[in-house]
Amino acid sequence: MHIAIVSGEYPPRWGGIGSVVFHLAGHFVELGHEVTIITRSHQDAAPSQEGVTVIPVRWAKLPMAFTRSYGKSALKALKKLHSNKPIDVINAHLPLVSWKRKEFSWLEQNIAPVVSCLHGSWLGEKEGVKRAAAAKESATWKNPNDLAILTTAGWYSKYERAGVLESSICVANSQSTLKEFKEWYRPSDDFDYEVILWGCDHKVFRPPNIDDEAEQLEHERIRKQYGCDDEASLNYSPETKTPMLLAVGRLVARKGYMTLLRAMPKILENNPDAKLVIVGRGHMKSSLEKTAKKLGIEDSMYIQSSLSFDELAQHFRSADLVVYPSYYEGQGLIPLESLASGTPVATVDQEPLTEMVDESVGGLFRRGDPEDLARCVNDMLSSSETSTKAELGRQRVLSKYTYEHNASDYVDVFNRAIEKNKSK
Repeated sequence: MHIAIVSGEYPPRWGGIGSVVFHLAGHFVELGHEVTIITRSHQDAAPSQEGVTVIPVRWAKLPMAFTRSYGKSALKALKKLHSNKPIDVINAHLPLVSWKRKEFSWLEQNIAPVVSCLHGSWLGEKEGVKRAAAAKESATWKNPNDLAILTTAGWYSKYERAGVLESSICVANSQSTLKEFKEWYRPSDDFDYEVILWGCDHKVFRPPNIDDEAEQLEHERIRKQYGCDDEASLNYSPETKTPMLLAVGRLVARKGYMTLLRAMPKILENNPDAKLVIVGRGHMKSSLEKTAKKLGIEDSMYIQSSLSFDELAQHFRSADLVVYPSYYEGQGLIPLESLASGTPVATVDQEPLTEMVDESVGGLFRRGDPEDLARCVNDMLSSSETSTKAELGRQRVLSKYTYEHNASDYVDVFNRAIEKNKSK
């Protein structure tokens, strides 16, 4: 089967969608399929994967508008690709590509059935930005992307609706996302859909190997870098008095970093030598640094704007707890990557996060509530059950949330879409 994946993100342009597409493509190849990825051009070359061809296309570097310009370029690339190497199925990752209903229909009739992946919605993003603004996470006018989402999400949502109405099959990445799309776009009774929660790479995101000397040295380097290097921590012991808290994601308002910072003083009351390490890029870095100084926690916070994939994976292993305070997600991969790494996670008590994380494998706190976040973190750092939760979390990932699971599930969906298209 020749699978053409249309994704606005692909390495080196990382993000949740980019990570999913990169790993999923490799697993499709392992199952014997040929994969071509059509993505936005980037100044750096895409990584090489055997059996995966990457076609970069032009796009307008403007908030929201890039989805339409990229969509037009991707459409041209699909036509050219199909003339040279017939495509069996098109896998379009929404919302980062915008096609009109007639364009989806044309693809279905002239090239191949379309299976659209629903990674959350623009209207959901808008609600997340509004929630974050109401909680004084960040002034939306400071970030062109947030401002664009607030003012144009309604307009661009018509392209998502087109995908829902015209694709052979839609696959939502959570029950929460499916509910959003049904509520906002009201598909017909014959709407064909599946829910497949994305997994993570359990071979990259894995527990520590204490017998690997090079890995142990890297763990010690990281812990010393952030001043979290008492003897217990260097031996991965939960008895550490210098706990390392890790938060990962873009530095934008809806990720909830200000809530996390406001929780830190109470966390430090119970754990005075704790350190918070934030990994992400975005417009909020200076605001976070100013807020940390205002709260008197600047010596307890570090921001890493750029880490390699291997460095990020080691940070997950080396941390004592991952905190994920997001205001909106289509699914949210960070908690899964934490659990796969054998590291406990604290996240918001809201779907879709609760579709993956419950109190048997992690901790939950009220969204946007610094005091409840601090309560959750302090409870997890002091509880003897936290290590057991981390072990159960790893088992949960292996049983349900891997790219091996995703790849086989998607191949079944692709085959169903192909058969469905033949019967039209």
